[in-house]
Amino acid sequence: MSDKENTPESVPPRRPIRSFVLRTGRTTVGQARALESLGPQYLVPYSPQPADLAALFGREAPTVLEIGFGMGEATAHIAGLMPGTNFLCCEVHTPGVGALLKRIGELGLTNIRVVQHDAVEVLDHMLAPGALAGVHIFFPDPWHKARHNKRRLVQPHFIAKLLPRLASGGYIHCATDWEPYAQQMLEVLSAEPALENTAAGFAERPAYRPLTKFENRGLRLGHGVWDVVFRKR
Repeated sequence: MSDKENTPESVPPRRPIRSFVLRTGRTTVGQARALESLGPQYLVPYSPQPADLAALFGREAPTVLEIGFGMGEATAHIAGLMPGTNFLCCEVHTPGVGALLKRIGELGLTNIRVVQHDAVEVLDHMLAPGALAGVHIFFPDPWHKARHNKRRLVQPHFIAKLLPRLASGGYIHCATDWEPYAQQMLEVLSAEPALENTAAGFAERPAYRPLTKFENRGLRLGHGVWDVVFRKR
């Protein structure tokens, strides 16, 4: 091995935390129309500076950050149940963003704003300390293979980033259908002294989180789903 190969410059940097996995997908006509017609009102451009949430939503209200909403089915349902709460939702995939905008239009929702950007960077740069009343992380990529476990989103260094943005009494709600990841979520959050579990272990599914089509299909096949809900002291 050459001297150059032994230098610090040759060592690859630590992989940054990311809230997403790049996937391909086709945007439907309906999703494209929603992006064009509703995007200007509900899409928030990423900016590396704290956002004025009251200005973005046109009101002062508790704000929940959702990290990775897929096709937006659960997001729209929860926002409809909780009209007094603002939902700032992060998703990088255009078909999912279009699908949520389409639901917003169909349901007449006004309490959702969407940032089509990596949620970790949004957390780092767009959210002021204590800005969040809650965080939803539903069915993040489980990275099934052991050698890929380090890529999972819910890890101590990510929670350390998140906690300053969470107001006192604010909550973190995670859900997954992969039991090893559920155990990791429980362990990571339990190890954080600033958080307390709202249950004795895993939580019952809160009434606001709906069963998605994907989840219902898994339950019919005998797959489990685990919810973890912690609150900031």
